[in-house]
Amino acid sequence: MTESLVVGVDAGATSTRVAVHALDGARVGYARAGAGNPTAHGLGKAVSAIAAALGEALGTLDGARVVGSLAGVAGKVEEMVPALAEVWAGHGIAEGPRYMGDVAIAYAAGSAEPDGSMLLSGTGAVAARIVGFELDRIADGLGWLLGDEGSGFWIGRQGVKAVVAALDRGVPVPPAGGGVLAELVVGHFLGDERPAAPRAAADRIVRLAQADHMRLAAVSALVSRAATAGDPAAIEVTKEAAGHLVATLRRVHESGPVVLAGSVLTSEGPVRAAVEELLAGVSVTTAGDAAGAAAWLAARDLLPEAEARALHPAFTAADA
Repeated sequence: MTESLVVGVDAGATSTRVAVHALDGARVGYARAGAGNPTAHGLGKAVSAIAAALGEALGTLDGARVVGSLAGVAGKVEEMVPALAEVWAGHGIAEGPRYMGDVAIAYAAGSAEPDGSMLLSGTGAVAARIVGFELDRIADGLGWLLGDEGSGFWIGRQGVKAVVAALDRGVPVPPAGGGVLAELVVGHFLGDERPAAPRAAADRIVRLAQADHMRLAAVSALVSRAATAGDPAAIEVTKEAAGHLVATLRRVHESGPVVLAGSVLTSEGPVRAAVEELLAGVSVTTAGDAAGAAAWLAARDLLPEAEARALHPAFTAADA
């Protein structure tokens, strides 16, 4: 059994990760590739990304040693099942991976308890109730246009809205080099070429945001930076974001741990701090490596429960 291997896949909208572990938790292979979401990027591109990461992660390892595998895929479509089985067979792996959505994988990256909840805020935002490491209920995750309240995109948009509204009221265009929200947002969009007239600066920012709405998501980090520096508008946005996120979580959470996932909540910052304050008294943990979590779930089917629990930190350590 010590020579046996398990494979975990975390395939998302921006990147794909594959982890290969021995059953004692030792990580023996790890690789990253491009986006693996078949809904967003098409079946062919998603399968190619997973195949590339699997091949690199296995390296010279014998695929015949793989005794279990699990693929957590954002934008899950059933056509992936035979496609991934073919990829696995090409590496000499006897069976294709067990296939599931990525939400339960994100939860398992932070807890060995089978029942609990997950709150994620990255580019998007979603909360989920997990029962037996399977998705039971979900809240929000409705996308940047109509939902994802408290997400990185939402935070960035609210920050830019506050700055544009101030410029529209005639607040002077800030100079370069400062650390408050208006200075950071204007610099992000306009650099050093700033119109003297506030309304002209506002109009240019609006046009740039409309041309590439994902530029708003990048402002999330600037809002956190400004809030940390004490900017009142930024502090208000981060507190409002935390309120939305916790309200979404409370729609699904019943008992057990709450796992925080996504870049907004797994890194130290004002949003995470505000969320933790609102969740005082709740057992809160942070998600580790999701590909390792998928490998752990595959290994969990093969190990005694107590041993699997003990090995959870080794599989999910976020050091890859």
